[in-house]
Amino acid sequence: MLRVAAVLFAIAVAVDVPAQDATDPRAPSFAFLQQPLRGLPPMPAPHDYTPTAAMFELGRRLFHDGILSIDRSISCSSCHPAANGFASPLPRPAGVQGRTALRHAPALWNRGYGQAQRWDGSSKDLETFVLEPIADANEMHLPLDEAIGRLQQDPDYTQAFTAAFAQPPSRETLQRALATFVRGIVRGDAPYDRFVGGDADALTPQQRTGLWVFESKGGCWQCHTPPLFTDEGFHNTGIGVRDGNAEPGRAAVTGLAADTGRWKTPTLRGVQLSAPYMHDGSLASLDDVVAFYARGGEANAQRDHRLRPVELTATERLALVAFLSSL
Repeated sequence: MLRVAAVLFAIAVAVDVPAQDATDPRAPSFAFLQQPLRGLPPMPAPHDYTPTAAMFELGRRLFHDGILSIDRSISCSSCHPAANGFASPLPRPAGVQGRTALRHAPALWNRGYGQAQRWDGSSKDLETFVLEPIADANEMHLPLDEAIGRLQQDPDYTQAFTAAFAQPPSRETLQRALATFVRGIVRGDAPYDRFVGGDADALTPQQRTGLWVFESKGGCWQCHTPPLFTDEGFHNTGIGVRDGNAEPGRAAVTGLAADTGRWKTPTLRGVQLSAPYMHDGSLASLDDVVAFYARGGEANAQRDHRLRPVELTATERLALVAFLSSL
């Protein structure tokens, strides 16, 4: 067991930016499958396979390799760079051949806990989600069969897939490798978790004030529910509303008028790293996010009934932003 733990630790340290160490919040880790991070529950396992360290390492390579885009110019990490909390630093990230993604690329923290994926919930699970950007014309624009063909013709990848899955590259093995890596992008054991666990000094006085705002007058917890700080639900806050009209949002998937303008609640874990915010990247900073919710979002016919203007002092706003940094 100790030897296995040492191997997994070495993988976690080697992943991503070479200079990282195990305390770097950008470093993905496979070891959480053996021992979840403080504050997080055990992550649900995929229903039809067991992730392994070899799958994780293969997924890491694929995530950072332009081989999966039509002109080999971008990779998954181009839109989800570790340095920006695995979210795009642009409101809408650049795709291949001068194209632009339709929505902001959100942070990938703890997506292995998620149900439906994407801002509108159109991907039923993580395995479905990780393949979709490859063929998307506005993103990597490479037909999936061609992507798999490239991998099958690459001796190094053929060897790596065979080592991880005992078979050559295929749709299923590509799904599983990428999904296993994304499952390793976890965020927990933060100052907030240590505070909840009994360490009163883990949060500063200002952050404790922000926690009070979050849990009381701000009502933020209702949608950003601990410990994952998302309810995995869909809500209309008014982001993207123009002249009182909301974008389809979740309604494009369900066909229900009541879902118009509803978008998936993003996690607040690691949120200080992943600006800009919202499905359209329209809010540049956490200060902007707090100001948006303090005024009650943007009015429209389907706006969530829980949204209302909240009187927050300048001190309380700063404290709330400070608390968010503790996640």
